[in-house]
This record gives sequence, structure tokens and C-alpha cells, in this order.
Amino acid sequence: MRSVVSPADGQALEGRITRLEEKSAFSEDLLEQLNEVIVRQQGQIDLLVREVTRLKQQAVASEAPGFRSLRDEMPPHY
Repeated sequence: MRSVVSPADGQALEGRITRLEEKSAFSEDLLEQLNEVIVRQQGQIDLLVREVTRLKQQAVASEAPGFRSLRDEMPPHY
């Protein structure tokens, strides 16, 4: 037995499909924007990790014998 779709039902179905397509397009655009943010943030994280590593290495090197603290180099009036 075949069911007959009335014109009103067909229009309602077409409207629902259109809204779903719009939501899908919006979701794809949002996903692309979020991906770009993640890529940018990962670059910033990588840069910060390199900087922290460099600072740690610098701190370890500064603890070597013969290191002079900046406080040792303050003018006498301090």
C-alpha cells in the first residue's frame, strides 16, 4: 500500500530539509573556524614551550660557578 504525500506535507518536509541543510552548513563553517583557532593556539603553545625550555636552560647555566647575580652588580647606593 502506497501512502500519498499531500502538497502541504511535501512543503513541510522540504522546509525541514532546508533548515537541516542550513544548520549543516553553519556547523561546517563553525568547525572550520574552531579548527583555525586550535591551530593558532597550538602554535602559541609550541612557542611558549620553547621559551620556557630556553629559560630553564639559561637558569641552569646561570647556576654555574662564577655566575654573578644582577644584585651583585647593583650600584652601591641601593
